[in-house]
Amino acid sequence: MSSIRSTYTDSVQFFGPTTPQALVEEFGTPLYVYSEKILRQRCRELVSMCSTQGFTVNYSVKANTNPALLSIIREEGLTVDAMSPGELHMDLLAGFTEENIFYISNNISPAEMKNAIARKLLVSVDSLSQLDLYGRLNPGGRVMVRFNPGIGAGHSKKVVTAGKETKFGVCPEDIAEVQKLLDTHNLTLAGATQHIGSLFMQPDGYVAAADFLLDFVKSMPAALQEHLEVIDFGGGFGIPYHKYDHEARLDLAELGAKLDALFAAFIAETGYQGRFLVEPGRYVVAESAVLLGSVEAVKNNGPRRYVGTDLGFNVLVRPAMYDSFHDVEIYGKGTAADRQELVQTLVGNICESGDIMAKERTWPEITEDDIVGVLDAGAYGFSMSSNYNTRPLSAEVLIPLEGSPRLIRRRQTLDDMTATLI
Repeated sequence: MSSIRSTYTDSVQFFGPTTPQALVEEFGTPLYVYSEKILRQRCRELVSMCSTQGFTVNYSVKANTNPALLSIIREEGLTVDAMSPGELHMDLLAGFTEENIFYISNNISPAEMKNAIARKLLVSVDSLSQLDLYGRLNPGGRVMVRFNPGIGAGHSKKVVTAGKETKFGVCPEDIAEVQKLLDTHNLTLAGATQHIGSLFMQPDGYVAAADFLLDFVKSMPAALQEHLEVIDFGGGFGIPYHKYDHEARLDLAELGAKLDALFAAFIAETGYQGRFLVEPGRYVVAESAVLLGSVEAVKNNGPRRYVGTDLGFNVLVRPAMYDSFHDVEIYGKGTAADRQELVQTLVGNICESGDIMAKERTWPEITEDDIVGVLDAGAYGFSMSSNYNTRPLSAEVLIPLEGSPRLIRRRQTLDDMTATLI
């Protein structure tokens, strides 16, 4: 078999010494395939984007929690966060130590808060009530507070995490209430954080929000500024999903230079000696994965051509949930020259009309027995997958820098799905 549409993965040698066909033959589909080379490259791009001492890249693990990938990310010098006991468990399995894990809470229970405190993690709270809960559970402790800068960004309303229409963060005008709770529980404000949203491709909005947070920190009462050791600007770094349209990348050099300038001015004015954090998830892992699926059926409904695959929204929910775009490659017999160009819609095997992976795209004709590859599936792919329609979770494979492809998560079985039933 040859490749019908594979210019992008060919150009970056994504599959290394193997092929999509060989991977499918050995591991089946649906199959998440990760490139160690690309994962390490993205980590290094982020780590080197700023030169300010104390600059730290903190990976947002909700994007992908596989410990094999987390171990690579740890080796590249990133710290991590956790938003649940499960994410924390994965961080620890990957070898992260407590001092390199931040706990980012959102409406969590006392039991979960106690778990993070017992691990001696630096916890970020994003409401006055959660700050009060933390103080009652850990009087005299260190805490971070997430503030809402009123500036939101994102490709969908569902991923905008700042502004007046989101659930996140403490309003800056409530700083007096923050100080009151800190004093009541003898807490130290160790960090100030924010997050404006996801998938920005130009630096200006992020830089403006960073400038806001630094100005806000400078306006805090001196007693609150005194012990700050972390200022976290959040993530949302976008990646070019439109690979075949040659979409431009986020200019990390420009973003880094602008942040360095802000950091330098802030340090000169305040004498701050702590860490400056950015919190990317998507940028770290998205481009490191291609999701492989099998074409099972092709048909026309009136003028529309549907390509039916085993890639339902139980496997990758982003297109159905966010109307997200992913480029698609085709691996099959012959060449693209042998096939006519057609407008086609790639769908899955879930009993829902919204089970659409890619709608009305022009590609070489896809036929049964072809393999399709969904690009940039490493972020919010497996981590958001489900057992809907009682279908097992996919397998995951790593293409290492050297050696043969390695299974890093076996395919879920029916027995796995029923193991918790009583």
